[in-house]
Amino acid sequence: MTVQITIRNVPESVRAELASRAALQGKSMQDYLRGELERLVSRPSVESWIATIRECKAVAGIRVDAATILKTRKTDRR
Repeated sequence: MTVQITIRNVPESVRAELASRAALQGKSMQDYLRGELERLVSRPSVESWIATIRECKAVAGIRVDAATILKTRKTDRR
């Protein structure tokens, strides 16, 4: 079952950019926006992702200080 969503008060510049992006992909704005919404919900939200990371850190009980991270990063870039 599908539903309709209405978004009001969209600035003209935003509507124009969305229309342009849809046209570049050869899609109607409706098809383009539906695809973008599906893509958006296919990934976890930032809040959900951070919560998952915090849970993993709590379970693992590992804490790495910033100096070690930066040192390792610098070594990996060489």
